[in-house]
Amino acid sequence: MKFFHLSDLHIGLKLVNRSLKEDQIHILQQIIQEAVRHQPDAVVIAGDLYDKAVPSAEAVEIFDDFLSGLTEAVPSAEIMMISGNHDSAQRIDLYRSILGTRRIHMIGRPPQEPGESVEKVSLKDSVGEVHFYLLPFVRPSTVRNLTGTCEDGSHLSYDETVRRLIGRETIDPDARNVLVSHQFYLPVGKSAGEMERMDSEIRTVGDIDEVRADVLEPFDYAALGHIHKPMKVGSEVYRYCGTPLACSVSEAGQQKGIIMVEMEEKGSVRTTVLPLTPLRQLRVIRGSLEEVLLQSCGDYVSVVLTDEHDAELPDLQDRLRNAFPFLLEIRRERLRSVDYRASSHPEENLSPFELCESFLQDVTEEEKHLLRDVINTVQEERE
Repeated sequence: MKFFHLSDLHIGLKLVNRSLKEDQIHILQQIIQEAVRHQPDAVVIAGDLYDKAVPSAEAVEIFDDFLSGLTEAVPSAEIMMISGNHDSAQRIDLYRSILGTRRIHMIGRPPQEPGESVEKVSLKDSVGEVHFYLLPFVRPSTVRNLTGTCEDGSHLSYDETVRRLIGRETIDPDARNVLVSHQFYLPVGKSAGEMERMDSEIRTVGDIDEVRADVLEPFDYAALGHIHKPMKVGSEVYRYCGTPLACSVSEAGQQKGIIMVEMEEKGSVRTTVLPLTPLRQLRVIRGSLEEVLLQSCGDYVSVVLTDEHDAELPDLQDRLRNAFPFLLEIRRERLRSVDYRASSHPEENLSPFELCESFLQDVTEEEKHLLRDVINTVQEERE
């Protein structure tokens, strides 16, 4: 069994207010070409199909063209995708039952009521069956009717919620099982602070959305989405494939790609990264103005000026834009020892939770928990 693992397409995203339409069409076309070349039995997309819960008509059209091209490239393949935290579960669920009969499985909502289960798609090869469990992004509040609540009536943690959802499933230990999930999984023994996160990722206050990765142990492979940098979660077979295209300046220099997974008999899983080449690279160029201008190029560029006197030049922006037609931003490197603004206004560097905690003062642990819950709820409503 051979399948592609993709995630976090974020169609409709803007990079520092610059439209990525042309770049996203280019990279999605590359994915289609790789599908033609390798002919996978399935294509899995682990969430965040769109960048906004209500995508623009243009974004929907780009995704429609991609899906049409993919089905033409591999007409016998099953295409499976789930919603992520950026997506609208209800919109992704539209025509779910009809599309399922056409080998396209778009799963927006996780199970929410007794009697519902995680969507399972079973495929067969010469060895036997491979079961794909499609679990969209889960918030404890959306599945409380199914998973229950804490003894005091509060929502379960993200970790316990996901454990209860997976624990409800009857997973055959002798079969080959794949989980497709869009959550923040932590390797056992690691803290959230040890995980490198990208600027384009939405993070919760206090990292309350973390789920310990030992919950993945019943599965032969976990096709994960949500983290934008390609990475493994404590195992060769529990993996984030990352975004196919850089979504923030913090992703400059990363090699993006598709993970091609090949499963033979139970316990035999081989992964290969198929590299993707963007229409334009994303670069951070640092130095004095003259040093920077010597590196003129047609890539997306974030310029960091190290000479404070360059900022006084009246034609600074014009010179940089002439050298870099796809300039994203101009930043100035400041030494901490002379950064008086940061020391005189320390609150500007605080998170919303830290600001509230500083304002309220003498906050108890119970009040901190409530404060985190309120802030995270507000942030979720804004997505």
